[in-house]
Amino acid sequence: MTNPKDIQQTILRNKLIGRWAAEKLGIIGRDADIYADALARDAVDPERSDVFSKIRREFDAAGVAMSDEQIRRVMTDFMLKAGNLMLTKQGDNLDAAAVALARNLMSR
Repeated sequence: MTNPKDIQQTILRNKLIGRWAAEKLGIIGRDADIYADALARDAVDPERSDVFSKIRREFDAAGVAMSDEQIRRVMTDFMLKAGNLMLTKQGDNLDAAAVALARNLMSR
C-alpha cells in the first residue's frame, strides 16, 4: 500500500472502525476518541497494522459477541465510506475530523 490515497483511506477507515469498536466495547467520550485515533495511527505502522486481529482480541476479552465475518463486513463497509468521504468535501464534523486526522498522519 504505497499509494498515499490508499494509506489515507485506510487511516480514515481505521478511525471510523475505532469509533464503532469503542462503542461495542463500552468505551465513551475522550477515551473513545483516543482508541479510534490509536487505530488510525496503526494504519501507518506496518508492525501494528492488523486492525482486525486487534479488534478480534479485544472483543473476545470483553465478551463482545461478533463473528469474524461480521467484523470484516464492517471493516469493508467503513473502507467504502472512507473512500466516499475522500471524494466529497462535505460531511459532518466527525467525518471532517477523521479526514483531517488522516491528512495529519500522512504528513508525518
